Amino acid sequence: MAYIFLDFEASSLRKQSYPIEIGWVGEDGAGESHLIRPAPAWTDWDERAAVIHGISRETLMSEGEPHERVCGKVIDLAEGNILLASAPSWDGHWLSMLLRAAGHPRHLIRLQDTEVAFRAAAQKRLGTRANEALLQGLMDAAQARADALPVAHRALADARREWSVWRDILEQA
Repeated sequence: MAYIFLDFEASSLRKQSYPIEIGWVGEDGAGESHLIRPAPAWTDWDERAAVIHGISRETLMSEGEPHERVCGKVIDLAEGNILLASAPSWDGHWLSMLLRAAGHPRHLIRLQDTEVAFRAAAQKRLGTRANEALLQGLMDAAQARADALPVAHRALADARREWSVWRDILEQA
């Protein structure tokens, strides 16, 4: 099983929000993203969120892929992989929205917190020297380096950011 770092952008941060973009990056650093054309029942929209991610509803309607197609790609991606998100509660909500809109059970795919991969990488890096303080220090240092960079608020860039923290932990001396 391989890690897949995943991120969504959404229509808002309200309960009725839905996914508008998904991006993911595999362990090898290869990634892709997809704009998601809203399902007919998806009407929530927050202009303040649009200012942050820079995606208009008009762009989604004209350039977005059908939600069913994007959902199929995510289902294929999940096969034999561990899907990770930095905000699994929110990202899990948007994944559930995508799954349900495409006629699948909302818990067909579960997301895990990226910290799972970060901790495993730190454990691998430190080996028998690992203790909680060293593990946390290694993870905190990598996260601090990522946090010093601007956040793009686009799905692929944000997924790549999480992947880069994981790679940083693996590569630290």
